[in-house]
Amino acid sequence: MNAPKPNVRLQVALDFVELDRALKVAREAVEGGADILEAGTPLIKSVGVEAVRRLRGEFPKLPIAADMKVMDAGRIEVEAAAKAGARIVHVLAAASDSTIAECVEAGREYGAQIVADLLGAQDALARAKQVADLGVDFIGVHTAIDMQMRAADPFALLQQVVEAADVPVCVAGGIHSENAAQAAEAGASVVIVGGAISKAPDACRATADLKRAITDKVKIPTTLYRRVSGEHIRDILLQISSANLSDAMHRRGVLPGLRPVAPGLKVVGPALTVRTAPGDYAKSVEAIDRAQPGDVIVVDAGGVPPAVWGEMASRSAQNRGIAGVVIDGALRDSGDIRSLEFPAFSRIICPNAGEPRGLGEIAVSITVAGEVVEPGDWILGDDDGVIRIPRDRAAEWANRGMEWYERENRIREEIVQGGTYGDLAELEKWEKPR
Repeated sequence: MNAPKPNVRLQVALDFVELDRALKVAREAVEGGADILEAGTPLIKSVGVEAVRRLRGEFPKLPIAADMKVMDAGRIEVEAAAKAGARIVHVLAAASDSTIAECVEAGREYGAQIVADLLGAQDALARAKQVADLGVDFIGVHTAIDMQMRAADPFALLQQVVEAADVPVCVAGGIHSENAAQAAEAGASVVIVGGAISKAPDACRATADLKRAITDKVKIPTTLYRRVSGEHIRDILLQISSANLSDAMHRRGVLPGLRPVAPGLKVVGPALTVRTAPGDYAKSVEAIDRAQPGDVIVVDAGGVPPAVWGEMASRSAQNRGIAGVVIDGALRDSGDIRSLEFPAFSRIICPNAGEPRGLGEIAVSITVAGEVVEPGDWILGDDDGVIRIPRDRAAEWANRGMEWYERENRIREEIVQGGTYGDLAELEKWEKPR
């Protein structure tokens, strides 16, 4: 193992909109060994450079960074941040050369180092060389949060910039305890971590883990803060709830009125769709032999009885490794299905079955509870109900759902420690004016 670079520092990004919550995480992060505290852009937009001032007042010996994302008026914004106590100011490399030059000059005058963040730069590598020539102190390689949700590689550009630009490089975006060592190994001088610390129930421990991962160049396993695609989508959806996913999807995709046959059942998988006439169970049952292991059979039966699914279908589906069934219509044999613990969701439970007439189609576009479901769309169902995720955005929405789940982990811990949700979220502050 190579000797660790002594100058690799851990910067903790406090991307909150509530100052009190940011300060609480800052205290825990400092206890865990943070080298730099960052007033994140959401925090500065919420409460202004007062966030920097409060951090400087509480942690006078620690460098405070202000992620201003300066795009214009470089001198006045750097001056404001520096006078509030920032010793590092982040600007956007996409700004004009004159703005970057103004930021550099103001930084030197007021004692602040300038980070040129490549976020949004059209030709990031070329722009890195240009801003280095303009005199910035650091170049920032930043994977935007919206790109992280699409499973973008946080290190794809890092090593190229380290090799091309003769200034220290910061890296941010999608970094956690499993991949932080890669950032150090690729040559980053500052590793910036946000969510993996700010959303951790114990930010002190999370910071200590990140610090060890960077210093010792070790991979510390985590089930959180990773952004995935492809075959790993299922792993994410199994961890989160339909409520998390609904929040992430801005309340879209819900299939209202569909409930599990028993509490505690959860279904996750790509949809094999079935359209059938009310009470005609032929295509629903035939779909069992068409489905792949892990699929969810989703049936449009018109939202009315008789039943198009029962115990025998459930046993057959379970034998085939099918993840579950969702029926906009009726099922029966609910007691037997509960004993099988087979994830079955429906609008109606009734004793009477229809008959197999063979009407309908399999693997076609269907409408379930007013929502179009296409073959291959992802389904998540639990005690709260069922949500459909469009297949072409499945990775993004799954990752965004995980981000909500992680965020709630931190809030839950703060409530356990004696807070209230309304107070923590500062609800009155964010109410719309009447």
